[in-house]
Amino acid sequence: QVQLVESGGGLVQAGGSLRLSCAASGRTFDRYAMGWFRQAPGQEREFVASMNGSGGSTNYADSVKGRFTISRDNAKNTVYLQMNSLKPEDTAVYHCAAKYGSIYYGEYNYWGQGTQVTVSS
Repeated sequence: QVQLVESGGGLVQAGGSLRLSCAASGRTFDRYAMGWFRQAPGQEREFVASMNGSGGSTNYADSVKGRFTISRDNAKNTVYLQMNSLKPEDTAVYHCAAKYGSIYYGEYNYWGQGTQVTVSS
């Protein structure tokens, strides 16, 4: 069982930056692929970024490539999402998620409650 708690959301002006954190429970954090997803009001949840357990492989949505960076510190059981050059369309609730194994297949089994990111124009 993995429990995830996000933090770091807030209100920022367009062009600004935020760093989200997701702290995970458990002793085998480095065996889990981690992902970030977001959901804006009235829209479906969408994939943002993911990273494999060792941190050697990443994947990004086209809409955030070059602006967002996912990273992890396995010693701290934490995954991060550095968000730069934020746009109003990045406004959403951001969730982290975990799944055992590869970032390329399988469903995410564990989800955090989410943290609100609001970007003003």
